[in-house]
Amino acid sequence: MNAVQPIAKAQATSVRTGLIGNIRQLLTRLLPSALIYSLVLIGIVVVMKYAGGRVDYVGPDNDDGMRLVEVRDFLNGQGWFDLMQYRLGLGEGTLMHWSRLIDLPIAALIRFFGLFLGHDAAEAAALVVWPLSLVFPAMLAMGLAGRRVGGLAGMHLSFCFAGMAVYTGNRFAPGAIDHHNAQLALVATMVAMLFDERQRAWNYVIAGASAALAIAIGAETTPFVAIYCLVVALLWVWEGEPFAAATKAFGLSLAVAISILFFVTVPPQHYSAVTCDNLSLGFYSLATIGGGLLLAAAIFASRLGRGLRLAVIAAVGAAVFGSAMVIAPECLRNPLADLDPMLVELWLRNVSEAQSILALGRTDPFSIGAFYAPGLLAIAVCIFRSVQGDRVQVHLVLLALLSVSWAVALVQVRGAVFLNLLSILPLALLIIDVRRVSNGDSENAAAALIYIVTVLASVPAVWAVGGALVEMQVNKTKDTEVADKPSCSSRQALAPLGGLPAGLVSAPSEMGVPILRYTANRVLSAPYHRNQGGMLTEMHIGLAEPQEAEAFLKGAGVTVLAFCPDDLQTSEIAKLKPDGLYAQLGKGNIPGYLAPLPKAADSGVQFFRYRPASD
Repeated sequence: MNAVQPIAKAQATSVRTGLIGNIRQLLTRLLPSALIYSLVLIGIVVVMKYAGGRVDYVGPDNDDGMRLVEVRDFLNGQGWFDLMQYRLGLGEGTLMHWSRLIDLPIAALIRFFGLFLGHDAAEAAALVVWPLSLVFPAMLAMGLAGRRVGGLAGMHLSFCFAGMAVYTGNRFAPGAIDHHNAQLALVATMVAMLFDERQRAWNYVIAGASAALAIAIGAETTPFVAIYCLVVALLWVWEGEPFAAATKAFGLSLAVAISILFFVTVPPQHYSAVTCDNLSLGFYSLATIGGGLLLAAAIFASRLGRGLRLAVIAAVGAAVFGSAMVIAPECLRNPLADLDPMLVELWLRNVSEAQSILALGRTDPFSIGAFYAPGLLAIAVCIFRSVQGDRVQVHLVLLALLSVSWAVALVQVRGAVFLNLLSILPLALLIIDVRRVSNGDSENAAAALIYIVTVLASVPAVWAVGGALVEMQVNKTKDTEVADKPSCSSRQALAPLGGLPAGLVSAPSEMGVPILRYTANRVLSAPYHRNQGGMLTEMHIGLAEPQEAEAFLKGAGVTVLAFCPDDLQTSEIAKLKPDGLYAQLGKGNIPGYLAPLPKAADSGVQFFRYRPASD
């Protein structure tokens, strides 16, 4: 018996050693590593999402709820090309600027799960699967980019930092069905394709198709795609004929893919329309002209000298810019520049993701580090290493992509999510080198400290935690206890609407999407810039004196008015106009044409049924 035990232990040790060796071998390969990291990350995301018990299966962002409303309309028979939201705004409704390319897979998942689950359960399952299904392609792309610029260590660092970005950013969490997660995966894919040392054409076919798809899904990525095209063009200028096949592949892929997506998603009656917040003739024509001219340049001018190639690209750029000035001059500026000043003052400046760095400095200065510091550090690293001659092409390419992303984030903080994703690559290279120095002199405490600080400074979440701690110290003398305010937009709070015939509800914009989701009513207002008329009408109702407000209610056809005193926009309107309807309702002065409805328990909203004075 004693002789058998050592043999058994040796066999067990051998099995464990073999298993560990196999795992280590798997982790040297891209696909198995991406799969392992993704599965672990998905498990953590799911556990943390549901660890606190039952939660809403739709993400907390208004866009998640609005996407679900759009998908429901699609499933209920609204046409592929028909993007009208008939229950939003004045008149016939509001033409939305979102793409059916995201609606389609979500709708397909709901239909699939509906084969064996009830309606709500099918929706919940689909809204869990869709965002989580995008984790693997995003991680795979970041791992590939990391391996191409930094070898095996770069791959694993990219996986780790990308995993933290996925977890802390909530863009891939269950219920997050807005299009930003798909855009992040596409941006990561485009970046990975740039760093193939062999410059194989298939990389640039994928890059061109990804760029087209990113534009078709949402216009937010247009500045990034534009600078990406410029990077490809300048690489061709520098390298010439060795890069010709890659350039031709990119130009052709971009032109063909954007053409397919244009005709697949844009209705024929809108072929000649130019809009700057979605795929239309403007972005389509510029992408095809740019891609086509880049293809022609690579075919006919690759054997010219570098100076002549630069002149050719300058002519291509001038042609694209001239086309933009003729076809879509309005798209060369901020698409929100035409917003009514009242909407800017009472709505847009309170939208956190649309704030500039200056506005963020006034409202939440302690969060600036999380949004901007890693990107700024990455830009500094790229500049320093380019000057030092260290992997110059890699760092210059990353510098260009980071710079445009940082510029976009300065204008609207929502761009920081792309900035932080891109910063992973140069910071991973820096960490690899700092770690090598630290390991080479293990007795050097300063080197170890620099390594630790470099790693921590590269993680946006560390800056977020640090900012929160500083804020706690700064505000420690203030009363930071905030009472839980009753909801104005939960299913329970909106229950009084269920007993009424479907009509038009005038409510603050933040209540618009929940009303569309939970009821059959129409709403005047929801936080979307294409619904300026409805949003302005709701604001004028609140600002007007009670007698004048009735004219707005009657003219718009409102049947129910919602008053939520804790809503930020409502409270600002009440302060701005003390004799206005919202201010009077806050004081308990209810005009005769408004009949209070029974209020739901623990609800922060009071609904009033509008009864015209003539009734």
